Parts: sequence; structure tokens; C-alpha cells
Amino acid sequence: MIFKRKKAKEQPVAEPAEDAAQNEQEPKTGPFDYDDIENTQEYLDFGSILIKPVAGLKVRMDVEESNKRVIAVSLEIAESRIQLMAFSSSKSESLWPGISDKIKSDISAQNGEIFTRDGEYGQELLAKVPQQLPDGRAGHVALRFVGIDGRRWFLRAVIGGAAIGNEEAANIVDGILRDVVVNRGDKPLPPAELLPLSVPSNAQARPAAPEQNPELKRPERGPEITQIG
Repeated sequence: MIFKRKKAKEQPVAEPAEDAAQNEQEPKTGPFDYDDIENTQEYLDFGSILIKPVAGLKVRMDVEESNKRVIAVSLEIAESRIQLMAFSSSKSESLWPGISDKIKSDISAQNGEIFTRDGEYGQELLAKVPQQLPDGRAGHVALRFVGIDGRRWFLRAVIGGAAIGNEEAANIVDGILRDVVVNRGDKPLPPAELLPLSVPSNAQARPAAPEQNPELKRPERGPEITQIG
């Protein structure tokens, strides 16, 4: 709260109620910018993306098959999955309109279904993407796409599994997403450049078990990292 002192009695005068209301409405949850977090020691630090560990959370790094580059961090908790990708962006323009249009186009090309809805961070996409089931029959996978604008960065989240249809599971996933920290770094980068990722020094790597990846184009699997506790 900002105070101004009167000349006579030096009594504090509170800021106008209108300004105070605006301050109260400022978001207090993330995803956060790296510069806004005082202590990141408890986080799993993947370079441009930092994850706050919770009990039962498994974390995996996804690798692009063509060039072996780490492109995403995938999280799994219970029967829900989240894939996170961070990009550089400009201060004046969001990447989400272009990215969401591309997602719509890709899903339509696969004869999938795509819907829009208003979410916590603006417009989200809900999709049903055709997929062959383990028994060979035709089925589909349900996915939720979320785009979040930060301070010269953009975070894309793809959510699948139980969090699509189960409210309790969705709340858990949304809580994990709010705790994410993005480290844009100071290096000049063009908009839409993928921010670099690396294996955390405080994590134990082990071979990944075969499982579905909540993404339209499946990357080659890198090491799976399991957080205990």
C-alpha cells in the first residue's frame, strides 16, 4: 500500500480504493518468471523450465528424434500427463494465436475434433485425436492445450489422461502448472525460439518404460527422472 503524508499531522493516506482493488486482483500464482523467485533450490532445474516436486510426480525429458535435441519436459502424476515446452517471445505479441492455429490445422488434417474454451490463461484448446488402441482398434486420445504468456517467454502445456475428464485430477495438474518457473535467460533470441533444456543435477536418471506420450508428434524418449517424496 502506498502512503502519502499530510503536512500538518503526517497521517498516512491510503491509496484510492480503485487502485487497491486493482492490486488485489493481480495474479499471485504462476507460472512464474525466474527473476521473481528468490530461492529455487527445491526445484528440479531443467534450464529454461523449473518444476516444483510433489509426491508421486514423475518427470521425463523428451528428445526430438531427428537431431537428438531435448525439446520438452513431460510430467506424470497418477493417471495424468503434462508436456511443457518453453519459447522465447517478444514483449508486444503473443505466440499463442499462431501456435493454436497450427494445432487446429494439424488435428483437422488427422480427422480429429478440436474445440475452444475460456480457461485460466485465456483461450484453451480441447482435442480428440485419432489413435490406434493397443488391441488394434481405432480410438482417440483426448488432449488439452494451454498457452501462457510470460516476461519475454511463452509456455505451452499439453495435458492428457485423467486430468481431461476428472475434476480432482485436473485440479492437481493445474496446481503443478501454476508452480512452474520459466528461465528465459538474457541471450537475445528471435520470437518462437525453443528455450534450451538440460538434465537437472539433483535428479537420478533411469531408462524410460514404454508409455504413451501426450503429444501429436511423438519424440524419442530420453531418460526418465523420478522424484521421490
